[in-house]
Amino acid sequence: MREVAERMPALYLSHGAPPLADDPLWPRELADWSAKLPRPKAILMVSAHWEEAPLALGATETVPLVHDFWGFPEHYYAVRYAAPGAPELAQSVRKLLRGAGTPVQDVPDRGLDHGAYVPLVEMFPEADIPVLQVSMPTLDPRKLLEIGRRLAPLRDEGVLIVGSGFFTHNLAALRQAAGGVPGWSAEFDDWGTRALLAQDVDALLDFENKAPAGRLAHPRTEHFAPLFVTLGASEGELDSGRSMIDGFWMGLAKRSVQFG
Repeated sequence: MREVAERMPALYLSHGAPPLADDPLWPRELADWSAKLPRPKAILMVSAHWEEAPLALGATETVPLVHDFWGFPEHYYAVRYAAPGAPELAQSVRKLLRGAGTPVQDVPDRGLDHGAYVPLVEMFPEADIPVLQVSMPTLDPRKLLEIGRRLAPLRDEGVLIVGSGFFTHNLAALRQAAGGVPGWSAEFDDWGTRALLAQDVDALLDFENKAPAGRLAHPRTEHFAPLFVTLGASEGELDSGRSMIDGFWMGLAKRSVQFG
């Protein structure tokens, strides 16, 4: 990867589950994507799997991962990702958010969850870039958009801001499906792609009502919510948005996008 010589992009990616590592295609797509990025000074992760208020900063030194899943084969729990902590980034986040009136707390023993480390293992396998994970203090899209706006200056400091979710996510409905890609997943993916291309942030903010299958694709919004942090951090550059990964994995849309 190139040395940082420009503003870092902001990403929203579909992170998959631990078995992503065994998929014949997806790990290569993530690796190819990261190979095209400038090398980050640090990575700021916002994962669907950490909701905590006030907004919390995770570990700023290397601590064990959070294997926040159940019933998987043992080798998935043996995965390690010992990325350096990012105390300087944590300090910058505190300053940006507290200055805007957003309370911030520290959870120094909170390691990276699978929404953070599963894609990072594929994108930056050497684990040599400092990583800081922060919680989502709310699922309100407008409030997350504002948090993204406040964090946007970090991109000029070489920080890669990553919202990590899943473009469609309804595991209960998948279990009832007959296999293949359910209609609600395909419909939402198509609608969301067109809304992103049109830079229609208002429609995306109201996706539960505006999307043809909004409430089916996201019966709970935590996997779509990180997109709004990314959109906020990308304000003024939404015309640069492009899909870097598309298609489906076990019926769920794995669409992942880059701004800048």
